Amino acid sequence: MERTFLAIKPDAVQRGLVGKVISRLEEKGFKLVAMKLMQVSNELAEKHYGEHKSKPFFKGLISFITSGPIVAMVWEGKDAINALRKIMGKTNPLEADLGTVRGDFGIDIGRNIVHGSDGPESAKKEISLFFKNEELVDWKCEIQKWIYE
Repeated sequence: MERTFLAIKPDAVQRGLVGKVISRLEEKGFKLVAMKLMQVSNELAEKHYGEHKSKPFFKGLISFITSGPIVAMVWEGKDAINALRKIMGKTNPLEADLGTVRGDFGIDIGRNIVHGSDGPESAKKEISLFFKNEELVDWKCEIQKWIYE
């Protein structure tokens, strides 16, 4: 099973959408292995979004992600990275399909509800930035036998 990182951003926390986002992932059959409500520091934000440092939107991105609490999570399941990205929808909510998190709840690209890892390397990096190894809970999800062959 694959693990991925997903963060519910400050806009969604402020709008009371945390439960709705988590429900979609649980209802699809993914297993939650770590979660915490946290305030992102400037230092953590700059590490997390470091690849965008030279881009004009970097400063605004850092300002936004540190503007309020986020819910940081690690999810596990078959092809979790690709599947969660489909559930999230396109980065620009106005281009995201209805039925996706961003398509249903977002309007502006700068307030697009969630962040998810875009590949195995970024998942590994992001999980390690936001969680200590001992914070990841290995547990047997009994319903998985009804989800996977």
